[in-house]
Amino acid sequence: MRTIVRGKNLEVPDRVRQYAERKFARLERLLDDRSEAIVELANESHRSAADAHLVDVTLVIDGKTLKSHATGASYQAALDVVVDKVERQAIDFKEKPRVRARPDEEKTILRKIADGTAEGGADRRIVKTKRFAIEPMFEEDAIERMEELGHDFFVFTNAESNRTNVVYRRNDGHYGLIEPVEN
Repeated sequence: MRTIVRGKNLEVPDRVRQYAERKFARLERLLDDRSEAIVELANESHRSAADAHLVDVTLVIDGKTLKSHATGASYQAALDVVVDKVERQAIDFKEKPRVRARPDEEKTILRKIADGTAEGGADRRIVKTKRFAIEPMFEEDAIERMEELGHDFFVFTNAESNRTNVVYRRNDGHYGLIEPVEN
């Protein structure tokens, strides 16, 4: 596994870089040489001292991306937390059964697609429902929460209007906001 440690608007001290590489070395027993961990360290002074050091990790396993985020009073404390999170994610990812079509079924499906007789999405249905509490927050907080989760959109109650809104990441890298209006 390859570990890349970089700072976001800061120079990473060698002791912190070595500490991060040593902590992520314990993931090597789970992952192969094609895997990559990108560790990004940042410092935000507007937060309390206990949460001033931020660590974002992007773990790439077999082309799939796992993300995690932690804060702490020091980079070492934040790294300890985020390594535990990423290790649990990697174990879950490796143990998750992969559903794969049998070769005969796969050939049949491909043949139908090629000759245009495949039913395009005829049996699409809702297979999962999520329920969660929506808390009032400002748009900036919703964007930050969306980034922490690694999602492309986030549903929240706007603290200014007290209405349900959706913030989303656009293809150009900026963000969009959906404000539903009832007729």
